[in-house]
Amino acid sequence: MEKFFATCPRGLEPLLAEELRQLQAEKIHAVGGGVEFGGIFSLCYRVNLESRVASRILWRVAAGRYQSEDDIYRVACALPWNDWFEPALTIRVDVSAIKSPLTSLNFVTLKIKDAVCDKFRRLSGRRPSVDTRQPDIPIQGHLTERDFKLYLDTTGEPLFKRGRRVAQGEAPLRENLAAGILRLAGWLPGMPLLDPMCGSGTFLMEAAQMALDIAPGLGRRFAFEKLKNFDRHGWRELLRQAAARQKLRVPLPIYGSDLSVEALKATRANLAAAGLEHVVKLNQANVLEISAPATEGVIVTNPPYGVRLGEQRELAEFYPKLGDALKRNFSGWRAYILTADMRLPKLIRLAASKRTPLFNGPLECRLFEYKMVEGGMRGKKREEIRVKS
Repeated sequence: MEKFFATCPRGLEPLLAEELRQLQAEKIHAVGGGVEFGGIFSLCYRVNLESRVASRILWRVAAGRYQSEDDIYRVACALPWNDWFEPALTIRVDVSAIKSPLTSLNFVTLKIKDAVCDKFRRLSGRRPSVDTRQPDIPIQGHLTERDFKLYLDTTGEPLFKRGRRVAQGEAPLRENLAAGILRLAGWLPGMPLLDPMCGSGTFLMEAAQMALDIAPGLGRRFAFEKLKNFDRHGWRELLRQAAARQKLRVPLPIYGSDLSVEALKATRANLAAAGLEHVVKLNQANVLEISAPATEGVIVTNPPYGVRLGEQRELAEFYPKLGDALKRNFSGWRAYILTADMRLPKLIRLAASKRTPLFNGPLECRLFEYKMVEGGMRGKKREEIRVKS
């Protein structure tokens, strides 16, 4: 059994663990920033193709104790790199650490790179070149206080790069975070979904692909395709099965709106590039003025948050109006608002039923859940008392 590690945005580890169970992974163990799991090697093909939440799928090739950089070099140099890929391919080494006593991660990175190149040179007289931008074979090391692990990255470009986005906003939401938020919101295909500040349309794109059962990895390439053990026939069969199960692209109860013409233009371009332009309904509108497209449903949105002082003042005035609009126009709906602006929960003047810490890349955010109960909770309690008496 091979050992793997799937990375993901912090806060989504339990969702990723459940996703891996559904993909028939074994020995699943969630830790901060990802999930360890096991299975036959070709499982990494399927997880790369199907996972909506993961960022990368790393294949563990070594693990051990260390006291110095030389210990890591010796273990790395003993690995059969030449059995895994050709020296004509390019590499990049990245190293992360938690509580490591070593003073320079750059030096550790250099020692691992030297070990790979020295092993190739010794066996073939050739060595791989380094490409820091788009390497064929990314290699990762991770150090704790006494232990280290080495991985080959089977993914390449991170999985949130679905290959379908052609336009993006100022602070784009990562696709795997959007998919995770839809699951945290309890949204399921068939439920009405609205993003009233849709930006470049990431929530809408992910929801449409989930509803139509479009595998997120279709249409892009992966690093595992360059390994010597790549099973081309098995991979083509996985792609065939994924393409065959897609549902008919018909209009769905997925709605997006934005006040910005440019934002809607970006959303339309992204939907069109993915062949989803007729699946999602778009409208130019002010979030404070729109009405609910159904009697109940789910709102997911990532409103703008101000960087400059003038923007912060505008948002301080906007948040209370947003809370009023949600109460007035979306009775019976559940709203999920992702923001890095920690003033929002106080200024929106709604009682959050749940607060989930999440990260959009390095940016710390919160996902706030608001249940829009008709007449408010106080009125509901008074009615219950009246019935009992």
